[in-house]
Amino acid sequence: MKAHAGTGRRLGGSLAEINVTPLVDVILVLLIIFMVTAPMMQRGIDVALPQAKSASGAEEERIVVTVDRTNRVWLNETPVALHMLEERLVAASKAMADPFVYLRADRAVAYGDVMAVMDRIKQAGIERVGLVTEPLPANAGAPKPRPRNR
Repeated sequence: MKAHAGTGRRLGGSLAEINVTPLVDVILVLLIIFMVTAPMMQRGIDVALPQAKSASGAEEERIVVTVDRTNRVWLNETPVALHMLEERLVAASKAMADPFVYLRADRAVAYGDVMAVMDRIKQAGIERVGLVTEPLPANAGAPKPRPRNR
C-alpha cells in the first residue's frame, strides 16, 4: 500500500487514534460533582451545642446520645424512641468494660427533657455520663461585669 507524502497514513487502512478530550472532560465534571456533594453526604445530626470553657473532644470508642431541637433522641447516628433507649444502651454497652456515654443536647431543649434522657441512661446501668459542649470563642473568655445596684 502506498502512503501519501507527508501524512504518514495508509490508504484504505483503519485509523487507530482515540480522541480522549471528551473522556477527560466527562471525568473532570464527575470529579467536580463528587467533590461538591461529598461533604453534604457526611452531615450528622444538626444540634446547636451550648458553649463552655472546658469543652474537650474524646477520640476513643464511645456511645453518643443526642437530643435534637425537636426532642428526638438518637443513639450514635440511629434515631431511637425514649422508651427503647435503656434497652439499646444495655446492648451497646455490653462489649465495653467501663461504658461512658456522651450526652449531646441542643441548647433549645428544655432541662427536664435532658434529665429524662439522662435518667434513662442511668437506668441502663451507665454511671459515667459526659455532657458535650462547644468551646467558647477565644475573645469570649472574660466574664461580663455585673451591673451595680444603687
